[in-house]
Amino acid sequence: MLILHETHTVAGRHEDAFDTCLRDEWLPGVASIDGARLLAVLKQAHGSGPSYQVITLTLLRDASSYGALAAAVDGGSLHGLTLALDDLRHDVVGKLLLPLPWSPVQEVELEAVPTEPARHSPSLFMEDTVHPHEGLLERYVEESGSHYAAEMAQRQREKAALLTVEAAFRTAAGSGRRREIVLWQRIVRPDRLEMLLRSEVPERFRRPGTWMHDALALRDQWESRLLRTVSWSPLY
Repeated sequence: MLILHETHTVAGRHEDAFDTCLRDEWLPGVASIDGARLLAVLKQAHGSGPSYQVITLTLLRDASSYGALAAAVDGGSLHGLTLALDDLRHDVVGKLLLPLPWSPVQEVELEAVPTEPARHSPSLFMEDTVHPHEGLLERYVEESGSHYAAEMAQRQREKAALLTVEAAFRTAAGSGRRREIVLWQRIVRPDRLEMLLRSEVPERFRRPGTWMHDALALRDQWESRLLRTVSWSPLY
């Protein structure tokens, strides 16, 4: 399984037209490619970063499916539609992702992904992009599973979790920055977001033995984005 992660910087005046084009034309267009499905569509919440950011996740069965999708975009069946989307956005940046060994999601059944617009209430996700220190990528992959994922699971059992880890990825070879980890986390207690924004992380979560503290040996900076699924996103 591969995930094509794309961030679209949409022209603000074309926001609704871009959404409609994704829903009515891009969704079935991607499904026409063997081994490909549009998996999820999300918007970055206004006030949490750059404006008019749309994130799409495309499920690919394997590398050959990515090749077929790329060929369709570059001069095949999706070329004209791609040009139409280009007229509605300023830029798009993509990267291929592979699930980490400890990711809760290892495979998604391609045939189970809807090829028609869904209808549901929005879900909130926090996407963390982490860049481990030089030479520590593999150690970060291992310890994030044995430490961070285990810590979050314990909080969930105690019903104290703000979010749950839904999936974890690394960039595929030759795609994006090599030292990049992407965590997908569903916000299960949105009422606690205000507390996160208004106050510092409590000291008990920053002591030695906690991931917030111990991970400083493996990484320093990371980027968080607050994302909301659109109402028709196949996966929500």
